[in-house]
Amino acid sequence: MENVPAFTPVLLGSDFNVYGMARGFYDLYQKPVRAYAQTELAPTRFSKIVDLKVIDGFSEDPVWIDSMMTIKEEYAHHPEPVILIGCGDGYAELISKHKAELDDVFICPYIDYDLLRQLNQKENFYKMCDKYGLPYPKTEIITQADAETDQFSNPFGYPVALKPANSVEWLDVHFEGRKKAFRIQSEAELNDIVHKIYDNGYTSELILQDFIPGDDSNMRTLNVYTDQYHHVKLMCMGHPLLEDPAPSAIGNYVAILPEYNAALYQQIKTFLEKIEFTGYCNFDMKYDSRDGSFKLFEINLRQGRSSFFVTLNGYNLADMVVQDYVTGTLRDQPTIYANKDRSHEKLWLGVPVKVFKKYARENEDKERALALIEAGQYGTTFNYHPDMNLRRLALQTWINHNYTVNFDKYFAINKE
Repeated sequence: MENVPAFTPVLLGSDFNVYGMARGFYDLYQKPVRAYAQTELAPTRFSKIVDLKVIDGFSEDPVWIDSMMTIKEEYAHHPEPVILIGCGDGYAELISKHKAELDDVFICPYIDYDLLRQLNQKENFYKMCDKYGLPYPKTEIITQADAETDQFSNPFGYPVALKPANSVEWLDVHFEGRKKAFRIQSEAELNDIVHKIYDNGYTSELILQDFIPGDDSNMRTLNVYTDQYHHVKLMCMGHPLLEDPAPSAIGNYVAILPEYNAALYQQIKTFLEKIEFTGYCNFDMKYDSRDGSFKLFEINLRQGRSSFFVTLNGYNLADMVVQDYVTGTLRDQPTIYANKDRSHEKLWLGVPVKVFKKYARENEDKERALALIEAGQYGTTFNYHPDMNLRRLALQTWINHNYTVNFDKYFAINKE
């Protein structure tokens, strides 16, 4: 784009979220984006638009902050703004935690650490939902002490949902059968899973929740950008039609239609502005047919893994931070409430078309999605023509093969 002052984005991570953000920057500015991560994941391999540097142990302190102080020296004399964006829960938390040590060189579009910890910890987030009138599923808390003394029970009946309250700590917990979230079918299964979780090193609370009936197509996702003055500037809602059924990836959306909901937009906007939020965030929620409300599950203090659906539909998510901190043009712009006009909508897919056709629930939304596919009005995060080469084509084939295998293996097990 012309007449935009020079700037340098620095992304943390190497997953689909990173690649989607890099695409957003490259589409507009035609420059590769530097990224740092602990490991090289498939979405950013063999790419000319992501210049990835791998640092062993980079996901945690002290390696992270020591490395960032070294990286900071590299950028200390840059005449243009350097924007630091974490594309995973852990990276977002680390930037917020060390913002005072970094913000003399980096623009860090993140809330203060105290607020981040309140929002990241699901029990505290639900307390804030109570305060601001946001609906969420009926919830009970299970602690490590409860597990050690078997002082926990399920007041909701089965199936019931179980998930970690601390999503960052959960990244380091591993055992056979580990999932991002569990749908528990019996008391025996609940007892078994709770004890396995704490026996394998998890220490924070667990969230036990009333299971909201309905399949993947009752889910919604909302990506938001709030500027440095705490004004919400972009809200883009998506309607997931299918989720990854693999145990390690449950909750990851793989098909999203754009959606518009004025009442929900206003409700979330009011909340974020009242708590003086800053930067990117993403909400996951589910429609509860029992009372006609959308129940919030969590807030992610970053863009969603599938957030490229926002850019795909014409609302460049990466450029929000540029308009905010580089050009200074965002402050006077009205809030964008995305997807009201459906004439140019596109379906975002994270799986092959054949997988979507086979496994998405038959309903009107699927028919709308199939019509978009037929018209060529769909896209993926990975398949980016300016960055395609033989190795990325082979990698895409491998990724799609794995998705096909996982759906064939796990979908019947995990579907309602």
